Amino acid sequence: MKVVVIIPAWNEEASIGAVIRAIPSGLAAAVVVVDGGSRDATVAQAEAAGALVVVERRPGYGRACLAGVERAEQLGAEVVAFCDGSDAVRPSDLLIILQPLLHGDADIVLGSRTLGLAEPGALRPLQRFGNGLATWLIAHNFGFRYSDLGSMRAIRLECLRQMAMREQTHGWPAEMQVKAAQQGLRIREVPMHYRRRRAGSSKVSGHPFGAVKAGLAILRVASGFGQQ
Repeated sequence: MKVVVIIPAWNEEASIGAVIRAIPSGLAAAVVVVDGGSRDATVAQAEAAGALVVVERRPGYGRACLAGVERAEQLGAEVVAFCDGSDAVRPSDLLIILQPLLHGDADIVLGSRTLGLAEPGALRPLQRFGNGLATWLIAHNFGFRYSDLGSMRAIRLECLRQMAMREQTHGWPAEMQVKAAQQGLRIREVPMHYRRRRAGSSKVSGHPFGAVKAGLAILRVASGFGQQ
């Protein structure tokens, strides 16, 4: 199956090149970095590492993901995998995440930080609380208990198209998981590594306003508001 890896990024010049180079050789037909209008050398570093770059200047994590999916469709992808552009993740975990899909055992596979080896302090108390609340709400409202709402994941493109994703914010991952439950997809969660960032700062947990804004978007989706 043809895999395209999508990496939304904004001001990640210190880590984006290393992340791209750490994706196992031969795993993906292409790596697409969606740059959100970075003010640093993110685009240059991504291109130097061999990625295709799409610039999406309109704000929103979900909007960046959708731009990446559109490019992946043009490249003939059958599976799309999403990875962070920061050094908090281990790109080699994509091998574990993709295996159930490539073997035909799942439609969507989610990397779980809480099932995996999270470095002490990598997930802050507020993140753990918000994550627990959001997953409980999804279980209560949609009948599937997830362990995490992390961004590292892979899904068959055909299934993603059927979801008709609408979220343009950090509610995007939650919307995908809600719709996967609603549509009865074969869902798998696998452990992934997660550590404290060494370079740059988180656009969510590293900024109080960003954390609140993202948290509200996630809880809105998990609560079922606006869902069809």
